[in-house]
Amino acid sequence: MPKVEEIANYAQTSAQKIGIEKFDIYGSLIDETSAEVFGGKPKQVEAANRSTVIVRVWNKDNLVGVTTTTDVDALGLDLALKTAYEASQFGVKENIPDFSPEAKAPTADIKIERLPQAPAATLIEKLIAAEKTLMDAHPAIVAVPYNGIGQQDVERFYLNSEGALRQESRSYASIYLYTKTEQEGKKPRSAGAIKISRSLNNLDIDGCLKEAAKKTISHLDYKPIKTAQYRVVFSPKAFLSLLGAFSNLYNAQSILDKQSLSTPDSLGKQIASSWLSVYDDALYPDNISVETFDGEGTPTRRVPLIEKGILTGFLHSVGTAKRMNAQPTGNADLGAKVSISPNYYHVLAGETNGESLSLDKAENVVLIDSVQALHAGVNALQGSFSLPFDGWLVNNGELTSIDSATVAGDFLKLLESIIFVEPEAEVTPRGVCPRVWVDKLSITGE
Repeated sequence: MPKVEEIANYAQTSAQKIGIEKFDIYGSLIDETSAEVFGGKPKQVEAANRSTVIVRVWNKDNLVGVTTTTDVDALGLDLALKTAYEASQFGVKENIPDFSPEAKAPTADIKIERLPQAPAATLIEKLIAAEKTLMDAHPAIVAVPYNGIGQQDVERFYLNSEGALRQESRSYASIYLYTKTEQEGKKPRSAGAIKISRSLNNLDIDGCLKEAAKKTISHLDYKPIKTAQYRVVFSPKAFLSLLGAFSNLYNAQSILDKQSLSTPDSLGKQIASSWLSVYDDALYPDNISVETFDGEGTPTRRVPLIEKGILTGFLHSVGTAKRMNAQPTGNADLGAKVSISPNYYHVLAGETNGESLSLDKAENVVLIDSVQALHAGVNALQGSFSLPFDGWLVNNGELTSIDSATVAGDFLKLLESIIFVEPEAEVTPRGVCPRVWVDKLSITGE
């Protein structure tokens, strides 16, 4: 990708020629290599170079036209600007988007390295070795049907006609391993793990193997669970899945569209147990996919969403911030229209009462490792969910895998029913989060 200064010069020259006074451009380029294996042989190897550039143009009536392109050379930008300018006559006349007031403000001073990628042959070699090691971990593991290893280089930039210029790049690598078991008289069971790092050399493949094997083996001797209400402990991955499924709770665009569990007046109200605090923190030190600015050029930051159970903030774009008399938070995604999404969750204990709970001493507690079917089992507008899950029944530290079961409830009631947030957090690709204890939830077994 050319330097952002070169792209800005191309765009400025084209804009002057066309007669465009106001425009902005956001772009990203992804260079990735990935591999999958099966039975000790390569199953699929892919290499891709993808680019997306979004161009917005304001005409003399302040209406906006938007187009996308994959070219950032002079010819590609010239065509994109012309197309966006022609489209601007059909632009929306209400809540017209504008530049971010922070598009030229300093971003966080974070050193993000772009590291060289390893050859595809190295990826295949490491994944074949991981597959063999995992299958040798227990006689019941007969395959690792879902697996993958990959590496990505990502470059992003933002510029506008008022002189804003931003560009950053980063690298990361990832691996996932999911097993399949077969035992006589037993259903096939599956479990897995995911690890992510800034480079292939630092990727914790051994940790991924150990976690996948441990979970798989723990699910072999499964038993049915009685349908009842149980005290439930959510793993970091499971709790973050629920937070993401109900993110309309603090998404300002959803709130303005009346597609949310919150209203503009919800700020400052108690919506959860005082045990819970939640932040959106794109700049968290262990966030491998850290980004210092969003699609509108706004610097990212730590945004308090829930503090000690009180709803303290919303995620904003430039447009929603203007309509709600707030500041943009660096959560905008640029496209045909501007959308909003969380960057990276940070969940931690809020106000504690000195109580401490432990699975080593717990009785008849359900530990949920992961939830499935979020696309079908969540009604985000009503706040309800009914989701199949993988997990264990825990008695004094002894884990018994649970046969097919679902967990159901109301998300707001779940937040109110949190009785403990453990002090030790786990870093995941989606956020950093500890295990979260909820007093009573409905579990339906077979």
